[in-house]
Amino acid sequence: MTLRFGAFIPPFHSLKEDPTSNFWRDLDLVQWLDELGLDEVWIGEHHSGGWSTVSSPEVFLAAAAERTKRIKLGTGVVSLPYHHPLTTANRVVQLDHQSRGRVMFGMGAGVSPADAHMMGIAAGDQRRMMSESLEALVHLLHSEEPLTMKTDWFELNEARLHLRPYQKPCFDMMVASAGSERSMRLAGRHGLNSLTFAGRPGMEEPPLAKLWQAAEEEAAAHGKTVDRDKWRVSICVHIADTRAEALAQVQDGMANWFREYVRDTIGASAKLPEGREAEVAVQTRTAIIGSVDDAVEAIGRMLEDSGGFGTLLVNTQDWATREQTKHSYELLARYVAPNFNGALDSRRASQRWVSENRADFAAQSREAARSAAKA
Repeated sequence: MTLRFGAFIPPFHSLKEDPTSNFWRDLDLVQWLDELGLDEVWIGEHHSGGWSTVSSPEVFLAAAAERTKRIKLGTGVVSLPYHHPLTTANRVVQLDHQSRGRVMFGMGAGVSPADAHMMGIAAGDQRRMMSESLEALVHLLHSEEPLTMKTDWFELNEARLHLRPYQKPCFDMMVASAGSERSMRLAGRHGLNSLTFAGRPGMEEPPLAKLWQAAEEEAAAHGKTVDRDKWRVSICVHIADTRAEALAQVQDGMANWFREYVRDTIGASAKLPEGREAEVAVQTRTAIIGSVDDAVEAIGRMLEDSGGFGTLLVNTQDWATREQTKHSYELLARYVAPNFNGALDSRRASQRWVSENRADFAAQSREAARSAAKA
């Protein structure tokens, strides 16, 4: 199975930075990923906390579509309980047309209790609401039959899309899973794809193989199938010319993110030893930080432990400088990805063939030279 590569951009930025310039920096990064030939990029939705000011991934991705040529663009994710399913479907379909078929639709229940609180949504209702919205969205996007459906928070009366998706029959629909079997099972129930967070520094995650098994079991129970090749797995990655450089480049930014966002803003129970955050994240395999060789080894291990997946998404945190982050992605595209996407296979085979027969070719060359001298 060929592995594809992309980016998951939350996008989190320090409260010390100008928010307006952050939008342009993130758009510049997406354009760089497109130039490098990465396959896809995902942008998140947040409404509180100050660290991520993208409240509409569709608006951001529409701008990104104008600046890029081929990279696929994913909502990572639309929090379904915050939106009416009909308007959600129509926005993503519009983006599918504006991008000429490059959109991917990532969905989630919403991970911020503060976001839900401001909208009057009880935390205990978010999963149920997501399931109800997803049921409606699957029908609206895959069927032309009108849908009448009523819940305690939305109503659909003979609803149908007046504009069908640009991609036929529909764009990829992805259910996000932050280490949760529940989300994997929800994806399996509808035969949809999964976007799984494999590592969050300071937090313990269920084994990827176990999460995939949950999706397969639920799909089989509902007469559906799921495809590993369409499974996206996300983990924080930073690559530099040496392991020491990579650790040094992200340490201060990671420590600041962990202290000011993870601990002081959202109050997560995650723990990392102060001053050794980057080193411990690598040791616990909740991030890939190191050289090209380190990244190749770590990704290979993830593929083996999980049983395989189709796309690795770099969870892009604003830990290093802009230049260091762009260099990390360049190393990924030039030296890491080719080990997994088959780009080097034919070149390596040609080199082996020439090397194995070099004595014969050298003899033929010498004989040709002698013949030419006699002529």
